[in-house]
Amino acid sequence: MNHPSEQQLTDQELLQRYRTDGNSNWIGMLFDRYAILLLGLCMKYLKNEEDARDSVQQIFLKVLSDIHRHDVVYFKAWIYQVARNHCLMQLRHHKDVELKESHMPGAAEIEDHSGHMQKDLLLENMQAAMELLNEEQRTCVRLFYLEKKSYQEIADQTGYSLLQVKSYIQNGKRNLKLLLEKYSKNKR
Repeated sequence: MNHPSEQQLTDQELLQRYRTDGNSNWIGMLFDRYAILLLGLCMKYLKNEEDARDSVQQIFLKVLSDIHRHDVVYFKAWIYQVARNHCLMQLRHHKDVELKESHMPGAAEIEDHSGHMQKDLLLENMQAAMELLNEEQRTCVRLFYLEKKSYQEIADQTGYSLLQVKSYIQNGKRNLKLLLEKYSKNKR
């Protein structure tokens, strides 16, 4: 397998390869492309990093079990909807528990609803910004923030030194912040 050419395949091509040979690695590659977007979406709804990370993992498992049941044309839109529905179900479950404790509507929920479009744009920008990072930074940021790997685990997996891993994560995080600031200025 030639990995650089696989990274250049479109979402549609990866979906077609999965339909052809049933190899879940194709879905894994697709999922990796949108993992940061999904984490941001889950953070937006769930307001808790640990819950958001857990949800991203649950969404991946759901995607693996459900994708063969759907005729997915636009993977990004489909996975976004799967993730959104998952988060809403989590909130609904949490809200049911809270309603037993309190009868007051949450101001945070009202405030959250008013900012959905802005946050959706931020999430799209986050995905685009991730693609602009160099490969080392993108890999280390993904492993550290999405897969919860330690510096040592990332070093072992990638062959980078601990110092390089730390540097790639710090620089990647800083570059993401700069790119997102640039995107938000251009959208005004």
